[in-house]
Amino acid sequence: MGVDSGPHGWLIIDKPLGLSSNGVVELIRRSTGAKAGHAGTLDPLATGVLPIAIGEATKTTSYAMVGRKRYRFRIRWGVARTTDDREGEITGECASRPSRGAIDAILPHFIGAITQLPPAYSAVKVNGRRAYALARADAMPDSDHADCEALVGKGTYIRALARDLGTALGTFAHIAELRRLSVGRFTETQAITLDLIGEHGHISQNYRHLLPIEAALDDIPAVRLTEAEAARLRNGQSLTPGDPGEWVGFDELVEGTIVSARYNQALIALARIEDGRLRPIRVMNC
Repeated sequence: MGVDSGPHGWLIIDKPLGLSSNGVVELIRRSTGAKAGHAGTLDPLATGVLPIAIGEATKTTSYAMVGRKRYRFRIRWGVARTTDDREGEITGECASRPSRGAIDAILPHFIGAITQLPPAYSAVKVNGRRAYALARADAMPDSDHADCEALVGKGTYIRALARDLGTALGTFAHIAELRRLSVGRFTETQAITLDLIGEHGHISQNYRHLLPIEAALDDIPAVRLTEAEAARLRNGQSLTPGDPGEWVGFDELVEGTIVSARYNQALIALARIEDGRLRPIRVMNC
């Protein structure tokens, strides 16, 4: 199986206002000359953490997207819009404005697994149960707005959350500003601007902002392989541990568990436990 020289890894982009997630991916693709994809869409209205997988890291995007996401957002009370954010047309207005006490009192009802109706302009048009926890209301800059933070599970719509908070408080509401602070282990402290990439013009394997492929897999159990085992797994062959306890902790993992199989410090493959064996499901060609 051939080896791709790269680059491979993750760039954490601080997405600017007005640019789509796919627009960022295309810019990175042109800069690197490699395949690229993002882990979690941000609307053009939103800014913040947008993890971009490059090269073989694109095989791990679904695992990065499983992690929780943290957002900071500003809610505008009293106005309903078609998109549940400031970009949409006004569909209703209300003079009622919630007090800080009323907001704090309603937040506990928005913790846990709650059914959301996605925004009308989202890609998904059906109801679904979405796990999320609204952390707190940070401030009220004026009677028309509230600044909040939320830690959410995969599939949560912040726009729908703002709309539903308004309904529960007897008013209309939409998102006025939205910033993503983290995706799984990726945080805004790791994020770089697109201007920085433009200054360099390209991204090499030793580019100092390029994180390793494994950065998205911190929550996945790791199995350490021998050189021979790594070669077999790379060739698509399943593996069985030669001696009990040879793979530390392997006997404690349940059927169907996904693990990262590594040789030395290198990620060889993502593999699934099936009948006591490791079956490769995503082999890294780098």
